Amino acid sequence: MNLATLALPDTNRRELLRGELLATVDLLKRRRAADIGKGFVDDYVAMHWMEWHGGSLRLTTTGENLCKHLSSSLARTALRTAA
Repeated sequence: MNLATLALPDTNRRELLRGELLATVDLLKRRRAADIGKGFVDDYVAMHWMEWHGGSLRLTTTGENLCKHLSSSLARTALRTAA
């Protein structure tokens, strides 16, 4: 099911996609695209966070920047919890 068909408000949809982005990128790196939730790829492409390139999926510049931001936020949170 495509997330757009769930009639979620844009902010909820965006947050759901954002929350799953790092895990999705990890699946792509491990060549496990079949394990990505149904509809997520279409939504990432629609959000311009990913794009099709020669038959494979890759992050756009926006997607790369978002991944860096999310990774940085996770690292800061981990440091605070460890202290």
